[in-house]
Amino acid sequence: MQEHHELITLHAGKYLTLVAQGHWEFATRTTARPGVAIVALTDDDRVILVRQHRIPVGRSVIELPAGLVGDTPDAKDEELLVAAQRELLEETGYTARDWTELIRGLSSPGLSDESIVFYLAEGLEKVAEGGGDESEAITVYEVPRHDVLAWVTERKDAVSIMLFAGLHAAEVRLRTRSRQGTS
Repeated sequence: MQEHHELITLHAGKYLTLVAQGHWEFATRTTARPGVAIVALTDDDRVILVRQHRIPVGRSVIELPAGLVGDTPDAKDEELLVAAQRELLEETGYTARDWTELIRGLSSPGLSDESIVFYLAEGLEKVAEGGGDESEAITVYEVPRHDVLAWVTERKDAVSIMLFAGLHAAEVRLRTRSRQGTS
């Protein structure tokens, strides 16, 4: 049986708090809101990926467009889908006509309580430059969906493994939709 120990705050920051419970140390989100990640597919079956420098790993990372929900002062009560739409536009310059929630899950349960909601975005339209907000330098890529693994393997950048979780969830959804004869 698991013992329950008092939760002790080791450090509190703007977005994360480092806590200890018994022998375990972990990070918790100060907002207690999930993040969002977007599998954005073009009409010609390309996935929109982003590359950005990630300070914790000290290098560029290839990942899905993603972000925190309610992380701006004017968006404290932001809805998940609205956050996903905002992040897709902000990071990539795309909007999407059709949105489908794919799956919810934990990003790294041994390290953090952060959860992620994955969305499938289709019917894309490029309406802006993208590249992130003033604190980000994001490069946008369009990669054929069935070539993503080979494409990221050839690159020198690190890759967020969550990219493949999102792609798998999208693949399952697309196959199910295809079998049902719906779009």
